[in-house]
Amino acid sequence: MYQALGISEQTVELVNQCELDCLEQFLQIEEACEFNSLKVLSSFHKNQVTDSCFNATTGYGYNDLGRETIENIFKEVLGAEDALVRSQFISGSHALTVAFFGLLRPGDTLLSICGKPYDTLDEVIGIKENPSSLKSFGVKYHQIDLVEDDFNYEEIKKYISHNKVKVVEIQRSKGYSTRKSIPLEKVGKVIKCMKAIDNDIIVMVDNCYCEFVSSSEPTSVGADIIVGSLIKNLGGGIAPNGAYIAGRYDLVQLCAERLTLPGEGKEVGPTLGINKQILQGIYMAPSVVASSLKTAVLTSRVLEKLGYEVEPKYNDERVDIVQNITFKDPNKLIEFTRGIQEGSAIDSNAMAEPSDMPGYTDKVIMASGSFTQGSSIELSCDGPLREPYIAYMQGSLTYPYGKLGLMKAVEKIIHSAKE
Repeated sequence: MYQALGISEQTVELVNQCELDCLEQFLQIEEACEFNSLKVLSSFHKNQVTDSCFNATTGYGYNDLGRETIENIFKEVLGAEDALVRSQFISGSHALTVAFFGLLRPGDTLLSICGKPYDTLDEVIGIKENPSSLKSFGVKYHQIDLVEDDFNYEEIKKYISHNKVKVVEIQRSKGYSTRKSIPLEKVGKVIKCMKAIDNDIIVMVDNCYCEFVSSSEPTSVGADIIVGSLIKNLGGGIAPNGAYIAGRYDLVQLCAERLTLPGEGKEVGPTLGINKQILQGIYMAPSVVASSLKTAVLTSRVLEKLGYEVEPKYNDERVDIVQNITFKDPNKLIEFTRGIQEGSAIDSNAMAEPSDMPGYTDKVIMASGSFTQGSSIELSCDGPLREPYIAYMQGSLTYPYGKLGLMKAVEKIIHSAKE
């Protein structure tokens, strides 16, 4: 059967040997999965989810029981006072944009303490000129880079002591950077540090790729608002689109009035039949995140064995579902990504090619043979064509499919090395 997929005995043996090295990490992942499953199921019971929650609303979407139930479940699972969970969000970046415009006003300052945020926010903030950016509305922006994968506490304290900052943005996952993703312990420490100087600062955390990786979320360490996508962790590979904003009640209301309109906020927004998929998605999310993590751990061990630089290493603490592999060679990056595409369920015959993409400066190569377009929680891999040529791999609806996809990618780079 492996031969039918073009996978050699050499690759099967390598991956199976590496799998044995990962058993301790797999056990830890399963423990977190069980805990998060308990949280979700308890919330389903508390909110008395029934068949009627699957009903669709159209038009204005008034009195949508399923929508209200979904938002109650999300706020409880994420440890928040309120949540806005909508299919009207196009992506995680869209939800972040809504949060920025909902919370910031002309003359306010946005401070990023993780360096430059994800590439798709460049034009949102105004790092790259755009007449619709925050900058064009008079919102000021400043960033402070990390130092050795930790916050620059002295620079942060100095800046907020001398400047009135409205919103501080923390992006936990690494994005297209070489830094490490940020654990909750560090997030909590820096929030405590900032709030001691100015308790009115709003701390917003981009939580994409991080939900359900551990047993708690940034709200547990003082974050005021958190944002994430439903075609990543919490959609469980079932939600076809959407995102969430969760946190303090008053802040979620401001974001809701930016998404819809002042005076109506969360009271409107038709669900058009998506409620069942969102509910089923968060129900499956703990298991799907666990599969993604196990795939990432195995990938890290296998690629390390093959001599590549990986981050995190297979036995490191995991903050998100993303696995970096540094190839230092554009051809290896391309071949590995093509292998992931060939190991996918959908469009396995497609040839991944580097291309220009909206919101990105460099050409990007992307493998996403997914049931939902752009779904990162399904097995996917992408990376910008720039040094040091890093592949960012994430997702897998089940661990066996992730393992097979990894084998296909390993075959590609082994063959490319021989040619």
